[in-house]
Amino acid sequence: MLKTIPALIQSIRPGLQCVTAREAFDECSRKNGIIIDVREPEEIKTSTIANAINIPRGLLEMKMSTLYPQADTPVYICCATGARATLSAEQLERIGYTCVTVITCTLEKILSECE
Repeated sequence: MLKTIPALIQSIRPGLQCVTAREAFDECSRKNGIIIDVREPEEIKTSTIANAINIPRGLLEMKMSTLYPQADTPVYICCATGARATLSAEQLERIGYTCVTVITCTLEKILSECE
């Protein structure tokens, strides 16, 4: 039987570090981390997140290992709903990143928190 995306997210998220947008921006600043927005470039055109680097989910593992080769880089992952961020965080941990956090808020909340 196939899992639905919501069911998959629900099964993955308990094993990940998750924070709100405000917590992420505060921690990221203190820890000299990076915020990665895994939305597609077309989505970024309509709303950008301050100080976030856009790396679409489909390219994340390949780009991250080149741009940020240190496994202990504090990484905060966001998207429009938290679903792609959750899947992306799982993948980054799978390839060896040790300080990955999911921003679980919706895009609207993230945008209001980063202003």
